[in-house]
Amino acid sequence: MSRIGKKPIPLPSGVKISVGEQLEVTGPKGKLMVPIPHGITFEQADGKLEVKRSGDEHAAIHGLTRALAANAVQGVSGGFVRELDIVGIGYRADVKGKIVTFTLGYSHPIEMLLPDGVDLRIDKQTHLVLSGHDRQLLGQVAANMRALRKPDPYKNKGVRYTGEALRKKVGKTGASAK
Repeated sequence: MSRIGKKPIPLPSGVKISVGEQLEVTGPKGKLMVPIPHGITFEQADGKLEVKRSGDEHAAIHGLTRALAANAVQGVSGGFVRELDIVGIGYRADVKGKIVTFTLGYSHPIEMLLPDGVDLRIDKQTHLVLSGHDRQLLGQVAANMRALRKPDPYKNKGVRYTGEALRKKVGKTGASAK
């Protein structure tokens, strides 16, 4: 039996759930839809949401559906935050409205449009704080920003997640004598 799927989801005050073709989660931060696969049902009782499955053939999707629903509930009530650091001399980012401009050592600045539901705050031009209510969208935007200049294992320059551990590699040594 799925251990994650059996765990009930606590519903904070201000979060409303409606079950139809999809699970609709509405809260102070926004509204999210979670698809309901065949064989999975939701039951709401005394401030908790439970995910039930009709049989063991739906065991694989049981925990996934519960995790997606829990992320939606947490997103509309508290939101999610993802932090990135830009490391390198002259590397920086600026935001004007919904457009982020990166200067990452290329011959041109890179502009990126932030999707709806994702907000960006920049501290000291090198520390980016992304926030939003959709965990999947937030993670994808952060991954796209990181992909602009991945962390270099030789010089430790680039865009990385805050707290990401990097392995510094040793560069080439001088010419070897035979």
